Amino acid sequence: MAGRARDDRIDAAVLTAARELLDENGYAELSISGVAARSGVHRPAIYRRWPSKRHLVVAVVADLLGLRPTANTGDLRADLTAAMRDLVAALRDTSLDRVLPALLADLANDPDLREHFLATVFEPRRQTTEIALRAAIDRGEVSPDLDMEFVLDAVAAPIYFRALFGHLPLDDELAESSVDAVMRLVAASR
Repeated sequence: MAGRARDDRIDAAVLTAARELLDENGYAELSISGVAARSGVHRPAIYRRWPSKRHLVVAVVADLLGLRPTANTGDLRADLTAAMRDLVAALRDTSLDRVLPALLADLANDPDLREHFLATVFEPRRQTTEIALRAAIDRGEVSPDLDMEFVLDAVAAPIYFRALFGHLPLDDELAESSVDAVMRLVAASR
């Protein structure tokens, strides 16, 4: 016997309410009760979709980051720069820079949540960048023996580092500098 079809309107209402509450009050103050009141969705319906506040926040993070694939225009530098500018904008122009540090602390103490975060937020974005890098390898733009995992880490690491610590601005210059550093690395591998 099949269950009821998932109602995308409920998902959207809950994610919108959670995002608004995160913007207004931050991670620590977010509660499923508050999200239920704001969204007009009953708590049991929220818990059927997300087993905890932390799982809901992972969904909000995934929604805020979006999943526009890294382009594959034939110009690796331009493609990576556009992708990193999107990342900078998501971290700078939303509450993500305030949400991520608290969420990461929870990930450290909850291996199941960490796996959920990696599968929902981290890996899908990383995979689109890997596709662009593999296409650059196929074009001969990048050496096939590059350390793919390191390059994938290196291109976004400075951006996440600034988002987590807030010691310097998140801006397009950072996106370009991150990509330039990676381009020097992959050019050196040729």
